[in-house]
Amino acid sequence: MKPQKIEISAEARIEIEKMMSGNMYDATSNQALLHILNQAHNRCYDYNQLRPTDHEQRTGLMRALLGKTGEHFKIISPFLCDYGFNIEIGENFFANTNLVILDEAKVRFGNNVFIGPNCSFYTAGHPLDVERRNAGLEYSLPITVGNDVWFGGGVTVVPGVSIGDGAVIAAGSVVVHDVPAHTLVAGNPARPIKKI
Repeated sequence: MKPQKIEISAEARIEIEKMMSGNMYDATSNQALLHILNQAHNRCYDYNQLRPTDHEQRTGLMRALLGKTGEHFKIISPFLCDYGFNIEIGENFFANTNLVILDEAKVRFGNNVFIGPNCSFYTAGHPLDVERRNAGLEYSLPITVGNDVWFGGGVTVVPGVSIGDGAVIAAGSVVVHDVPAHTLVAGNPARPIKKI
């Protein structure tokens, strides 16, 4: 049986609109939102239990989980995301093992994006104010990655970052600012090293 997209209730859509707009939203007690989160985590679990040679099942699960995929892509297990429907991957997308995408906001990858092992893309942020943070409030900002981008192993990308076409992110970098097209960046925080 072909996996279906996760259904989103009207109640969940209200919180999702707040989540997608960059406003504070209830991340921990809204039951409709938690239901979608749990469904997506279950799908990630199912995906990670499949054998690497179960190509058809793996591809079907990813197409049902993610918001958009290219025709050809490969995501090596284990993989984890929060909602899935906010992730869009272009053609010839490749992600090595231990990719984590916290997709409370949109995460868009262009064509020919290569991601090394142990990389993380975080759209979710928490208030500095301890009372609001402890109340379970969050905000989220989108991440956009252009075409022909390469991420070395162990890269972290934080909320609100855009990465231009042809950029290379060196292993271990923490990307906290936008990256211009055709630029090598490295470090924590990642800084431009040279134009490519």
